[in-house]
Amino acid sequence: MIIGIHSIAAFKKQKTGVEEYAFQLIKHLAMLPEAREHHFLLYTDKGGDLGFDLPENFEIRILKWSAFAWTQARLSLEMLKKECDVLFIPAHVLPIVHSRNSVVAIHGLEYEYFPEHYPFWFSKYLRWSTKYAARNARKITTVSNNTKKDLVELYGVSEKKIKVIHHGVEKSEIPPAKIFAKNLGGQEFKNYILYIGRIELKKNIVGIIKAFEIFKEKYKLPHKLILAGSPGFGYEKIKYQILHTKYKNTIIETGYVDNEEKERLYNNASLFLFPSFYEGFGMPILEAQARGVPVISSNISSMPEVGGRGALYVDPNGYNDIADKMYALLTDENLRNDMINKGYENIKKFSWEKCARETLNVLLDRVLE
Repeated sequence: MIIGIHSIAAFKKQKTGVEEYAFQLIKHLAMLPEAREHHFLLYTDKGGDLGFDLPENFEIRILKWSAFAWTQARLSLEMLKKECDVLFIPAHVLPIVHSRNSVVAIHGLEYEYFPEHYPFWFSKYLRWSTKYAARNARKITTVSNNTKKDLVELYGVSEKKIKVIHHGVEKSEIPPAKIFAKNLGGQEFKNYILYIGRIELKKNIVGIIKAFEIFKEKYKLPHKLILAGSPGFGYEKIKYQILHTKYKNTIIETGYVDNEEKERLYNNASLFLFPSFYEGFGMPILEAQARGVPVISSNISSMPEVGGRGALYVDPNGYNDIADKMYALLTDENLRNDMINKGYENIKKFSWEKCARETLNVLLDRVLE
């Protein structure tokens, strides 16, 4: 069987949620013994180095295209050749011309709940492309039960068409260190609260800063706040908030961090703060738990589903409660250890090998029936 995979995201050097998902999925599909009898075509625009050796049954197919709309134009042209028996799209955008046996991963519908957190045209595009994919794909995979619920309630998708397949989590292989890497200018830090993710409005970064202000004012602890990630939509409002707080000298922005920097940030953090307004999954929650960092996250969308009993949950707009829970995790050793241990227990439910195997089963479903 020939399985085609839209693979541009997996080849990107700077990986966030969807890119990491596509990368890990391909990596672990390549490791599955049962995948060896099938041929995989990795469709991409430029190719590149994935950082691991692909087996012989994986072929990188570079489809050059000088204009925009690679998926809708160039991949559609490729689909006219009908070379693959099934097409898998890791991020909701199904080409106009596609295999009748197409499977699409849909991560979240946050643009439906918070359209103000997106450029107007982009939220319209996301709505159209996701509805089109949901209507025309043979099967949909979602990364959480919450996203499945949203698809059923908002778009009327049949539950039978949707298979929930959770992400996995990578364990840390880099030991803690006092000195951080290049993006922190070689400065030495300890006693810090960490956020990792895109620096944008939908991640509630303004709320994080407001809660941090209350925390500093009320409890007088020496902790800094590190915001690690690339700027996203609404960054100007976030930067304004940072520049106009009296605690601006204790808020550090790193920009994008590579895997080594990210590991060191996690491994040395006092706690991880993730009170996002909406997540399709929320991979950083598991990353923090896997590294023994206590987590505070939102009590909405997929986050309780992902964090399980290994996190403290808050209303993302409840800044006083967030500040109080930050203080509790930093000062109550019993609570802290309990959250760390429950976090370790929680991550046992999530595995990239399991994610790859369940995805392969969905891709093969039509042929095996």
